[in-house]
Formats: sequence, C-alpha cells, structure tokens
Amino acid sequence: MLMNQRNVDPDNDGRNADEPSSDIVQTGCCIVGGGPAGVVLGLLLARAGVDVTLLEAHQDFDRDFRGDTIHPSTLEVLDQLGLADKLHDFPHGKLRAMRIVTPAGTQTMAEFRRIKTRFPYVMLLPQAQLLAFLAAEADKSPHFQLVFGANVQRLVERDGAIQGIRYRGGDDLWHEVRSALVVACDGRFSKVRSLAGLEPIKNSPSIDIIWCRVSRRPGDPQDEGAFHIHGGHMAVLLSRADHWQIGYVIVKGDFQKLRSSGIEVFQQCLAALVPWLADRIGELADWKQVAVLSVESSRLVCWHKPGLLLIGDAAHVMTPVGGVGINCAIQDAVEAANLLAAPLLRGKVTESDLAAVQRRRERPTRVIQAFQRFMQRMIINNALAGDRPFRLPLAARIFMKLPLIRDLPTRLLAFGLHRVRAEI
Repeated sequence: MLMNQRNVDPDNDGRNADEPSSDIVQTGCCIVGGGPAGVVLGLLLARAGVDVTLLEAHQDFDRDFRGDTIHPSTLEVLDQLGLADKLHDFPHGKLRAMRIVTPAGTQTMAEFRRIKTRFPYVMLLPQAQLLAFLAAEADKSPHFQLVFGANVQRLVERDGAIQGIRYRGGDDLWHEVRSALVVACDGRFSKVRSLAGLEPIKNSPSIDIIWCRVSRRPGDPQDEGAFHIHGGHMAVLLSRADHWQIGYVIVKGDFQKLRSSGIEVFQQCLAALVPWLADRIGELADWKQVAVLSVESSRLVCWHKPGLLLIGDAAHVMTPVGGVGINCAIQDAVEAANLLAAPLLRGKVTESDLAAVQRRRERPTRVIQAFQRFMQRMIINNALAGDRPFRLPLAARIFMKLPLIRDLPTRLLAFGLHRVRAEI
C-alpha cells in the first residue's frame, strides 16, 4: 500500500492531501526542479534511454536576476554533447577576466585567457534562454517529459523508501508520479528537502545582495564583470544585451535601514561606486525595481535517502562569489547521470548507487565552498568595512604575483576541482 508522508497539505489551505490523484504516471526517474541541474540531468538520462519526468513549479523558465554565467566547465560538457556551437548562436557576452575596481586602480583576480580550453571565457547568457534551449534538446528524445506548473507537495513512500511524488498541477488537481528514483533539483529553498526532513548546515556568514538593473548604452565597457569597491560599498556588474545587472552587496539585515533612508540614497551609493553609470541611475525610481537575495553557504551531511537524491542547491547552497553555482549544479547532474543511468535502466537504484554520487561530488563542492569563504573574507568583508580604504591583504597580493600559482583561482572558477565529462 502506498502511503503519503502526511495527511494534510499545509500549502494549499488545508485541503486534504489524501484526495485521489487525477492520474498516476510511471516513469524511470522523476526530477523535481527545472533549473540547470534538473534540465541537464533530464537531458542526459533521456539520451541514455531512461524515461524521465521533469517537474517545474513555475509556468516557464523566465526569472528576474537568475545567474547568467556559463563557465568553461559547462561549455566543455555542452561541446561534448554537440550543443556548444548551437548555444553560441544566441546573442551573448564573453567575460574574459574578473577584476576589482577601486579609486586606487584595477586589480585582475582571474584571467580566463590563460587557461587551456576551447572556451577561455565565461559566457553571459540569460539563464531562461539556456534552460529553454537545453529543454528543447531534451524534448527531442521520446524518453523526456517536462511538466510546468507542477507544485510538488508530497513524497510517496513505501517500506521506508521514496517511490514517487504528488503534486498539484495548473488544473488545481492532484497528480502522482511514481519512479525508481526521485531527484531533487529544486534549489536553495528545496520543498523536497523539507519534506524529506533534511536540514543543511550553514558554513559561512550570510550577506545580502540587492539586485537591480539599468540600461546599457553605446560606449559602455564591454562585458564588465567587475567588483566595484569604494568607501565601504561594493557592487558587481554583469552585462546583458540591453541592460546591466547590478548586485549591490550589503551586510546581512541592512536592507530595511537602507530602504528607510530613501531610494535617492541608494542611487547616490551606486553613482559613487560606478561613476559612468551616474547618468542613468535615476531609472531606479522605486524599491519595487529591486530584489533582495539572502546569500549563504550550506551543505547537507547526507545527500540521499532510499529512493531520493538531492543535487545542486538542494544539496549544497553556493554563494554568488565567482558565479560558479550554476556550473557546480551542472557538474552534479553530469556525474549523477554517469553513475545512475545504468541502474535506472535496470529499474533498481540502491543507496550505494546514490552514495557514490555524493562521494564523487562532495569533495569538489567542499573545495569550492572553502574557496568562496576565503574570497568572501578577503574581498567582501574588507570591502564592507568602511573605516579604511579597500586593499587586498598582503598574502593575496603576493599570491597573485607568483607565476606558478596565480592561475589557481582562475582554474577553480573555470572548472572546479577537476574537469567533468559526460560518460553516457
């Protein structure tokens, strides 16, 4: 007998979660979350012949202020799949270096042209376009199904193992998907993780980032990708085709204080940080034009339960430092597909199979998170200390001048701890 975790659904006004499902679908793998990890995993498994149902809670892929960086590691995987050239047909930018800009001058932190790869840059492309492109490629397989508007509310359990999920669809009816494996790719606020009773452990101090946008004009710098730091303030600029995305970094919990001081103060801070944007900062006329992201780093101790695997931000939340979160999630998906395609085709996935995915990906995740914590202490914490001019610590300045090791941060940002290849 199949049993649900709970009887009442708290997210649907107390409506009975035991209400019969309007349909029950059997599939090989049910993936929850249509972000980079979920779409890439679905694409790879479907290409391997595994029946996949991918559930996305929203009605499309379009979100404001999602990460738009596609690092060399991901571009190499897509090249291996024959998709990199097609992706480059979309209008995009190329970020060839990451820099710190202060009144005292500019310091290069990472220079991608020095690494050996066909793609010595970070591709800048709206994530919605990337996801739609990959989903369209996956949809060419008869083994792939994507369901939008699927609000997952229950895990289906039997004999202590997860055997599927229940969700409310856009028709407001209950639907059920049963599968040999459920993979949670539903992000930092993972519903599946919560339903499974798993709690991540935080491993870095939190900060907040205010995301906003202003227009891009002829004569602006190309593919800026720089950290602008001055007087205890810090912002990062990322280019899109017709506008700049601005991430303004603040101390955790300071947004309400900034908001109460008025939008004009925020405008002045941005204009002082990036003077060449001063002529259009007035486009930010209302606080409704900004979004606030709470930034933290955390990681699950165990990424799996019988019948359930968590990857990407559902398993380990990355900070925006270096913009590597998307690529870490995609590397999780590639390794999960490498290790689980064969068991899924046999129709049986063991806990040891799931543990193998965590073993393959946990050390690279720990290394990247440690690197992000180091960068946060070295750059962000220093930048937000307004009692002194910003300057990199002496050890960092020496490190960056040594030829044998100065490119280590660039390689970590580009590939993680090591390159990942699709083996199926």
